[in-house]
Amino acid sequence: MSKKDLNQNAIFVQELISSIEPNFTFNNKPLNRFEITKNTSDSTNSNKLELLLELKKEINSIENCNLKNNSKSLVLGDGNINSPIMVIGEAPGKLEDKLGLCFQGSVGTLLNKMFAAINIQRDKIYLTYSINYRPPEDRKPTTQEIKRYSKFLKKHISIINPKMIILMGSTAMECVTGLNGRISNERGNWKEIILKNQTISLMITFSPSYLIRFP
Repeated sequence: MSKKDLNQNAIFVQELISSIEPNFTFNNKPLNRFEITKNTSDSTNSNKLELLLELKKEINSIENCNLKNNSKSLVLGDGNINSPIMVIGEAPGKLEDKLGLCFQGSVGTLLNKMFAAINIQRDKIYLTYSINYRPPEDRKPTTQEIKRYSKFLKKHISIINPKMIILMGSTAMECVTGLNGRISNERGNWKEIILKNQTISLMITFSPSYLIRFP
């Protein structure tokens, strides 16, 4: 996997938002004059679901993992598996570990507001974490743990095959890009990664949990 800076502007953002807007088809009926067209076939959805299930089994088979041994749930991901936007957080918290879902509680509420501010609803995106188990006492995952789980995350990205990735938090940044500096030095600059011959644009920013702690 390689990365490089990508100089893009508001045109790119507009094109991305337009890519997830519904496409409308019209007919002569007096009612139901438009409907949302499907972008993917049922077979594609089925294949993605099968691959995600295989990935979950692979992650669950990890041995001698302190994170796994101290967690209640494996939090793989949730949302629209065909979304062009993939959001990658750091690791599940207490509530996420309990429910087995991503970005819950006040963190999820803030995330929803952040996307709603740019007219994107949560059901239009796909959510996951860099680390699939909750770290003890919500501590920051170690570099060794990040490296161990990065191979699973790369497979996850390949399955979803998004057009854009949003990395929320330093763990996500390190896991995907290998960068371990300050997020404030990286956020706001478009970058791209090449994964299995697919080029994906990405943006690094603060995690909602960090913004809640330090508004």
